[in-house]
Amino acid sequence: MGFRFNDRKFRTFADNAPVTRAFVITSVLFTVFFGIRGGGGSSSKLALSYQDVFEKFRIWKLIKSSFAFSSTPELLFGVYLLYYFRVFERQIGSNKHSVFILFSGFVSLILQTIVLSLFKDTSANLLTSGPYALIFASFVPFYLDIPVSKRFNVFGLHFSDKSFIYLAGVQLLLSSWKRSMLPGICGIIAGSLYRLNIFGIRKAKLPGFIASFFSRMSLPSSSSHSQAPRRTSPSLGRQAVRSYQAPIPSSIEPSEEAIATLVSMGFDQNAARQALIHARNDVNAATNILLEAHSH
Repeated sequence: MGFRFNDRKFRTFADNAPVTRAFVITSVLFTVFFGIRGGGGSSSKLALSYQDVFEKFRIWKLIKSSFAFSSTPELLFGVYLLYYFRVFERQIGSNKHSVFILFSGFVSLILQTIVLSLFKDTSANLLTSGPYALIFASFVPFYLDIPVSKRFNVFGLHFSDKSFIYLAGVQLLLSSWKRSMLPGICGIIAGSLYRLNIFGIRKAKLPGFIASFFSRMSLPSSSSHSQAPRRTSPSLGRQAVRSYQAPIPSSIEPSEEAIATLVSMGFDQNAARQALIHARNDVNAATNILLEAHSH
């Protein structure tokens, strides 16, 4: 089930996930100017080595390597995953999602530094560049919190609607073999530590002026403030379902897991059920339907 990109949907993305939007834009710009345009040697110029951290401590390179992918394929898969994982910002709010980004990046950087200190190879760029910390840290809540809404078989193999996200993650994880696997594993560990609520990190919040900074990085079409999804009334949900141009609704009753996922994001249970019916039990499509109700 596919959905065409349109300006309204982009505005919905911008209005409801400003931190993710700002992160994606930054990653794309850094990749274009420091990665792709760097030519064939851009991968080695961006990748971290023992010398960058322990001998010369190149702060600017640390920043570039945290955002810029080293190749176009990595950029495509990375941006796709970052865009998909915007659902977590919608679920917990922009402020806490900012904490999640900072925590996963900081912890992953510490782990990568430990890896570099163990090898102590000044001639090798052991770690590839890119926001692997955030991407693979996001796979932890994706695995634990996002339910499977569709299952299907292809040539005898069992797949679900989550399989494509996992396949994109595997492709990115293996894109540079060991150089990309190490940052990916560090990101998964960082996401797991956040999930375990180490140091009470899941309750932490940034000061308001810092959180609002991402909203000010908006494009003209988006609003200047971000917040977690508000409760959607049943009538608003019905209005959104009627105005959303999607395929004919399915008669299959939505799963309780899918309804619970939408309710946990702040939507009304009846509105969530109607949206899931109209979206043929596709949680992502139903989320877009309900979020569009807020943009009217």
